[in-house]
Amino acid sequence: MSPQSLTEPLLRWFADHGRDLPWRRTYDPYHVWISEVMLQQTQMERGVAYFERWLARLPDIASLAAADEEEVLRLWEGLGYYSRARNLVRTARRLVSEHHGRLPADHAALLALPGIGPYTAAAIMSLAFNAPYPLVDANVERLFARLFDVPTPVRECKPFFWEKAGELLPEDHARFFNQALMELGALICTPRNPACGRCPLVERCQAHRLGLVDARPVAAKPVRVTPIATANGVLMRDGRVFIQKRPASGVWANLWEFPGGRIEAGESAAAAVVREFREETGFTVTPLADLGPLKHTYTRYRITLHCFLVALAGRPTAPVLTAAQEYRWARPEELAGLAFPAPHRRLIELLHAGRHI
Repeated sequence: MSPQSLTEPLLRWFADHGRDLPWRRTYDPYHVWISEVMLQQTQMERGVAYFERWLARLPDIASLAAADEEEVLRLWEGLGYYSRARNLVRTARRLVSEHHGRLPADHAALLALPGIGPYTAAAIMSLAFNAPYPLVDANVERLFARLFDVPTPVRECKPFFWEKAGELLPEDHARFFNQALMELGALICTPRNPACGRCPLVERCQAHRLGLVDARPVAAKPVRVTPIATANGVLMRDGRVFIQKRPASGVWANLWEFPGGRIEAGESAAAAVVREFREETGFTVTPLADLGPLKHTYTRYRITLHCFLVALAGRPTAPVLTAAQEYRWARPEELAGLAFPAPHRRLIELLHAGRHI
């Protein structure tokens, strides 16, 4: 199977069927960079909405470098992996101070920037600068597993996929070839019910020839999901709600939250929220209403938040924070402009829907 026998039909297919995505209209390096980081953990349609909202507020590197981290985290809210958003700010400031406010067209220089690893650097080089760097994402892995009839799980043969991507890459058309591979995997060579009849490479696909399309890629062992149950409380006073800001490192760093934590073995959710408030703030609270559970999946964890309205027991005092860097008695309308973890944002929506705030 010669590289040319694959690249030519693939490039023709992409020219006719590639999606009209906002970063593809100019291939501006800033647009490519932001889109690549956003799409690492989210679906395309959702990523486009986040990208357009981001560009409306932060249209270039200079505006990102000048932005307040709180606003950046709020724009990122819901995408998870908030360290990526913080690294975007750090990198933008480095670009302003060291690279004249531009992303360098140099692979090694890109790798030296915060949050830009080998994949993102290769994506910027190939998509923004049309340099000959191969790209392999999950869509390409699935496509190659079928195209070359790979009989082992994807995670065991990643070097093979990258080697093949490099062999096939046309030096002068890296930008379109890499996107064509990913697009074909996303639109045609899908995980279930692939549209083989519309695939430009079907005659070259070994799994199709052998009748093994549904058996490729070979399934890996399922990832073990760990359930976690937490209790969180919403404390109101004089029309304001108590929130605290998480530490600057660790999970959900620098995001605002409602106090709470894991429910211990043999402990009720109501007892847990009382204990967590006492441990994290020094407040003694009484549960007023059970708002019901909220479900959230985070990497390998399935989190159930048991949410309560709570009231202070006794006279109000200043909190003694043990799990946060600062606190605020916020007006309900202020919550929209602050960055919260996704499940806590859903709790805010629940509070609005029930007219609790």
